[in-house]
Amino acid sequence: MNQNFSRPDTAHDGSAVMDALDKQLVDAEADSLPPPQPPVLRSRRARFVLGASLVLIAFNLRPLFSSLSVLLPEVMDETGLSTTGASLLTTLPVLCLGLFAPFAPKLAQRYGAERTLLGALILLVIGTGLRGLESVPLLFTATFLAGAAIAIGNVLLPGLVKRDFPQSAAIMTGLYTMALCGGSAGAAGLTLPIEHLLTGSWSGALAAWAVPAMIVVLIWTPQALGSRQQVSHNAFRVTGLWRDRLAWQVTFFMGLQSALAYCVFGWLAPILRERGFDATTAGALVSVSVMAQVVTCLAVPSFAVRQKNQCAVNIALVAAATVALLGILFAPTSTVVFWAILQGIGQGGLIAAAMTVIVLRSPDSLACGGASVRHGAGRGLCAGRRRPVAGRAYPWLDGQFPGHRLPVRGAGDRCRDCRAWRWPRAACRRKD
Repeated sequence: MNQNFSRPDTAHDGSAVMDALDKQLVDAEADSLPPPQPPVLRSRRARFVLGASLVLIAFNLRPLFSSLSVLLPEVMDETGLSTTGASLLTTLPVLCLGLFAPFAPKLAQRYGAERTLLGALILLVIGTGLRGLESVPLLFTATFLAGAAIAIGNVLLPGLVKRDFPQSAAIMTGLYTMALCGGSAGAAGLTLPIEHLLTGSWSGALAAWAVPAMIVVLIWTPQALGSRQQVSHNAFRVTGLWRDRLAWQVTFFMGLQSALAYCVFGWLAPILRERGFDATTAGALVSVSVMAQVVTCLAVPSFAVRQKNQCAVNIALVAAATVALLGILFAPTSTVVFWAILQGIGQGGLIAAAMTVIVLRSPDSLACGGASVRHGAGRGLCAGRRRPVAGRAYPWLDGQFPGHRLPVRGAGDRCRDCRAWRWPRAACRRKD
C-alpha cells in the first residue's frame, strides 16, 4: 500500500483530484483490520446516556483553568508566589495539552477509548483534589497531573463523537463545546462563593471541583468497563496530515484561538480586579463572558456545515472577540458587561468553529483522533507561548497595559488562517 497519495494521470482539475483522493481513502480503509466501529447501542436510552456522559465529561475539562484565575491574587498573597511563578502555574496545564496529546491515540489503541478516558478522569480527580493541600510544590504537581488528564480527554472526545454520533456530529459538537464553556463559566462564577462558604479557604475552593469530576467517574465507569469493543493492538496511522498545508493552518487556528481563550481564563479576573472590581464581581464578569459563548457554541456548528466557505464568519468572530477584549481592558468600566458578553460571543464561535472542522473533516474516529493530536499540540504551543506574556504584562496594568498587543496580534494571525476551512480529508491507514 502506498504511503502517499499519487496524482492520477487523467486528473487536470481540482475536483478530479479530490475524487481520486476519496477513492484511495475508501481503499485505505477497506483493510483486513478496519478502523474501530461504534458499539451497538440497543436503545435510545443507551444513546442518550452515552451522549449525556460525553457532555458531562466535557464540562469537567475546563474548571481547572478558570477556578484558579479568580483566586490568583489570594494564592499569590498567601503563598508568596511571584508574578512569574503565577504565570508559570497558569501556563502549566496549557503546556500539558501539547505535551500529552500525542499519547492519547496510542493509549486508546491499547486499552480502548472508553477505558483510556476513564483513566484520564480518575487522574483528573486526583490532580484536582491535590490542589486542596496548601503547598506550592503540590499545587504545581496537581496542576500538572490534571493538565495531562485534560489533554487526553481533549483528544478522545472528538473521536468518540465522530464514532458514536456520525449522523448528528454537528449537534453533539455544539453540545459538548457548550459544556466546555459551561465548565469554565461555572468555575469562574462559583469558586469565590465556595471559598466564602469554606471560610476563606482558597485551597478547599480549588479542590471542590474534584466533586463533579468524581460524579462523572461514577457515571462513566460502568459504560467504560462494560464496553465490548475490540481493542486493536495493530496500530493505525493517520497519514496526509503532517504534510498538508491547510491542516497546518487549522492547527495554528486552533492554537491561536486557544491562546486568547486561555488568557481570558487565566488573567481576565485579576485584570478586572486591578481595574477596580471586587473579586466576586470580577469572577461574575468572567462567568458572564464564558456563558455568552454558549449561544455561538450551539449556533456556529449548525451554520458552518451549511456553508461552502466560512472565511467571512471566521473573520467576523475574530473581530468581535478582539474588539471586545480591548473594550474590557480599556473602555470605561460602566461598559464592561457589554464587552464581556460580546467577547464571549466571539470567542465561543471561534472554539465551536475550530472543533467543528476537526469532527466534520475527519473520515472516521481514527483520523479525528489524529487531527485532535495535532491541534492539541498546536493549542499547547501557541497558547503556552503567549499566556506567560500575559502574566508578565499583568503588573503594568495601571493605564498603560501593554497586553493589548496580544489580542491584536492573535487576531491578525487567525485572519491569516481563514483558508483552513477548506481542510481536506486524510487517509487512515494501518501500520505495516
